[in-house]
Parts: sequence; structure tokens; C-alpha cells
Amino acid sequence: MDNKELQSFYDGYSLHAYNVFGAHFTKNGVCFRLYAPNARSVRLVGDFNNWNSDATLLKKVNKEVWEVTVPNLPEYAQYKYVIEQADGKFVTKTDPFAFYNEMRPGWVCKVVNIDEYKWTDREWVKNRNNDINGPMSIYEVHLGGFKHHGAGRWFSYYEMIDELIPYVKEMGYTHIELMPLNEYPFDGSWGYQQYGYFSVTSRYGNCYQLQMFIDACHRNGIGVIMDIVMAHFVKDEFGLIRFDGTCVYESNDPGKSESQWDTLYFDFSKNTVVSFLMSSAALWIDKYHCDGLRVDAVSNLIYHNGDSTKGENRGAISFIKRFNYHLHKEYPNVMIIAEDSTSYPLVTAPTENNGLGFDYKWDLGWMNDTLKYYKMDPEYRHYHHNLINFSMAYFYSERFILPFSHDEVVHSKGTIIDKMWGNYEQKFAQCRNLMVYMYTHPGKKLNFMGNEFAVFREFDEQKELDWFLLQYPAHDSFKRFTRDLNLIYKAHPAFWEHDYSWDGFQWIDADNSEQRIYSYIRYGGGYCYVVILNMAPVGYEEFEIGVPTYGFFTEVMNSEKDIYSGCNMCNFHKVRAVKGAKHGFRYHMTVRVAPFAGIILEGKMH
Repeated sequence: MDNKELQSFYDGYSLHAYNVFGAHFTKNGVCFRLYAPNARSVRLVGDFNNWNSDATLLKKVNKEVWEVTVPNLPEYAQYKYVIEQADGKFVTKTDPFAFYNEMRPGWVCKVVNIDEYKWTDREWVKNRNNDINGPMSIYEVHLGGFKHHGAGRWFSYYEMIDELIPYVKEMGYTHIELMPLNEYPFDGSWGYQQYGYFSVTSRYGNCYQLQMFIDACHRNGIGVIMDIVMAHFVKDEFGLIRFDGTCVYESNDPGKSESQWDTLYFDFSKNTVVSFLMSSAALWIDKYHCDGLRVDAVSNLIYHNGDSTKGENRGAISFIKRFNYHLHKEYPNVMIIAEDSTSYPLVTAPTENNGLGFDYKWDLGWMNDTLKYYKMDPEYRHYHHNLINFSMAYFYSERFILPFSHDEVVHSKGTIIDKMWGNYEQKFAQCRNLMVYMYTHPGKKLNFMGNEFAVFREFDEQKELDWFLLQYPAHDSFKRFTRDLNLIYKAHPAFWEHDYSWDGFQWIDADNSEQRIYSYIRYGGGYCYVVILNMAPVGYEEFEIGVPTYGFFTEVMNSEKDIYSGCNMCNFHKVRAVKGAKHGFRYHMTVRVAPFAGIILEGKMH
């Protein structure tokens, strides 16, 4: 046993506690080691001893750790622990540090060696970074809801190499974000209510297949971000709850442990819990080569029950800072992202500057304001013009990601396309406009699967995406439109190299509420890109707009092109910018603007 790592576990600084605990192959057999500080006895049961609770007893190696080595065990041998709890009650528990578990109804742990896979991504891992000055367009995926074989038969991690990766590559995304893949009991939780914090869910195959999938992503130039849950865990009896008859992982105070999801909050005042969670996160980087971690429900870490009126959760905030500091120190080229709905300051500031230490934060305020605006009848939008221009008033306070995530297309909220005001054609026109806005606004991008071809049915984990919609021109052309937007976004540095700098964005006209038109510029690479967003069902053959340079501008995107099922009222020829003050600039040009058009025009800076 690594005594140094064990001491680090006790001190609350371990990133590799999974090397101490769990089931590991050694030269003498498989060593099983368990942290159960208040157990009276611990017994190992499995298929190798006919599940006989009297056959294999663990011995204490110190006051809190139990251990036994079983010779000649094959890989995938099944096991559980029978724990005599502090009150004398016997309960059967899964191994909190198991690397692999069988799904319901058995929840059996399996012995695996996750170090056997031969990775081919050394150069990728060496050269990756947090992409702050690079393009990042994330495709958020629930593996079971992307595609499946029908009748509840999911595609495996291995099959997703040929199903998901070519699609993401074709569509021009830079990253895949995987909804949680730690083992979890209830399909409907989508992985956000877990018990296997070191275990890859067996729904889609085994550990090696997931390693193969991520390795293949890297070979194809695609980064992988893993969703992780640090706030809470399920109450199922076989899991962490009152593990040895005492509150090993949760608080002794029910008022502090009960969560809004009928789960239990972790007790961050315990150093061993801090080490448990930091090591769980590090596992995804060490053993699965993930390029980023997205931390769920950060608001419930910052405030008690996610409610600012209940005060700051000091223990959890201390945990977040320690978590981010030590993971960044160990893995400086891996990004850590906060899913945070609060206005808590300095979420993405370094911990040494009294920040929480995340690399990025989801801009849920932008998402809510934007969707509220696009749901609105255009007749009334001029009264709510600030819903769109407000984001740039605070944008540089954090490093934001703009998300249209799974949370926006569930629980009767309607999908992104269905939220748009108007009839069928108007919904598509405005949704295209919305995507031009998203891709040209400063900040990295995230879209949930299905947004790219405008699905009308809300996400259901039991069904695959409605791929049949691609038979219809409106949906098929929307998919092409999304692909083209991704390619334009990646190809032009102006849309990403100055995301978090005042140098990259400038309003042309933020206050044209009467016509409901917004216009702004993105700068970079020696070019400027004029963006015009018409939020009204009224077009203009001659719309005058101020620009910062003279010469010719080329339309590189118009959401109303006929190839996107638009009205084709576009600027087919180069537009000349000439002297003449407009909108505070020395030059101006005149362009065609279709109803609900989203337009990008490229001009070289002189």
C-alpha cells in the first residue's frame, strides 16, 4: 500500500486515491482494499467464493482500512462487500472505488485492469490546451439518446466510434461533451444521480471500449469533455449512504445532507470526501484522457441548496478552490468548466486571486435572456431590446461559454426551434438567426444534440434523435446551415481569438429598437466581420450601416440563403464601403437585409 498516498487521502489532497482503494491486480492476486472506518467487520463475496459471506474476510491494515488479497482471480470476476456496520447490522455494498459495475438489478462490481489499453494519442495529450484563444464549438451528447438499435438496445462505446465521431467531424464541432458516464441507477437521471464515482457505466460497454472511443476522438481531432457530479449522490442502499453504519460521505445533520433531488449532499468538511471526489475527477483525465471536465450544479456548491438566501456553503467553496487548484497544477492543459446559474463573482478567476479557479462558466443568463426574446412576438420586441444587448455589459467579468444545453429541451420547455415565435417557416428563419447570433457573439459555444437539425420533440433518454426529420428540406437544410456556421466559425480567428478581450468586439448599433436590428463587429486576423441581426419580419433593400474601414465587403453567411430554405434575399455581390460617417464610424455601406436575416460580411482592415 502506498502510505504516502494514503496520508494524502486523509489530509484531503489526494488525486489518486483510486490507486490505494478498490480492486487491483498484483503479483499475488487481486488486492481488495476498502475505507470503512467504523465497520465491525468486512467480508468479500463474489462468484469466486459462491457469494459465501463467511469465506473471505478482510483484515484491518490500520484503524480505518480493510484489505484482502485473493489469488488467481480472472478479469471481470464479480464481487461485493458485506459490511457489519457500527450498529451490528449486516448490509451488502458496492465498492465505492470499483472501476466497473454491472447494471441493474445486481449492481455487481467487476475486477478490471484499466491500465492495459495502449493509447495512441500522446501528441494530442501533449499539445492540447484550454482553448481560451482558440475555437471551441461543443456538441453535447447523451450517448443513449443519440442513436440506438431499438427496443432499449444502446449503441456501445465501440460502435460510437463509427456512429458519433464521423458525424461530429462532418458537422465541424471541435469537442464532444458527454453527459455523465459514472455508473448510475435510474436512466431518467441521465447520469446526474450517481453511485459509482470511479466506475464507467456498463450501459454502453466496458472501460476498454470507452478508452478506444476517446482515443479515436483524438485521432480525429476532437476533444472530449466529461460531465461530472461533485455535489450529491443517490440514496440507494447498495451505495454510499451510511456506508459503514455511519455517515462516511454525507453529513450527520439531515438538514445539511438532503438535496432538492432526493439525493444526499457530500460533506465537504471531511478531508476523505474531498480526496474521494478529487480522485474521481482525476481518474477521467489519467485513465480516460479526457480533455475537460464540466462540473454540474455548481450553484449547489456555492450556496446551501443552491439558494443564495441560505448563505454561502463555505465548506463546498473551499472544496471547489482546492479541487481546481490541484487539478490545474497536476493537469495544466485540461479545462474545468462550471455549470453555474448564480451571479457569484470570480468563478473563472484563479484561486490565487481569490477566485473559484474554473477555466469557463456557462452563461445561463445569456441563454435565458436570449430565448425569452426569441419567444416574443416581434411586435413587442422593441420594448425588450436590452435582453439582447445586455450580455455585453457584463460579458468580460468571466470567461463564458454560451450554452443551449439539454436543460433547455426537456420538462415541457420545448425544443430550441419550438421556442421560436411564429408559424413553421418563421420558426426556422428565427432559429437560423439565433444561431448566427450565437456563433458571432463572443464566447465558446455549446449545443445539445438535435439542435443542429432543429428537432421539435423534446429529449427523451429512451429514444434516439428523430433522424427521419432529415428527409424534410427544412430540417436537412438547417443541418447544412449549422455545419456551415461551424466551419465559418473555426476558419476565421475573429470569432474566437479575442473572445475574452475588449479587442475582439464592437457594437455598430446596439440601440436600434425601433427597427429591431442589432449590428456589431468581430475583429481578428486583420479582418473585421460585420454582423447584422434583423429581429423583425420586415426586410430592407437598402439598409445603411457604419463600418470601420473602406473597401469591399463579402457576405460569408446569410441565414436567408435558399440553400438554407430561406427567401434568398441576399447580397450576392461584394458591397463597397465608402466615406461618410455613420454610427460613429468614418465609412458606411448599404446592404440588403431580409426579414429575420442573420448576416455576416467580411472586410479587410486598412
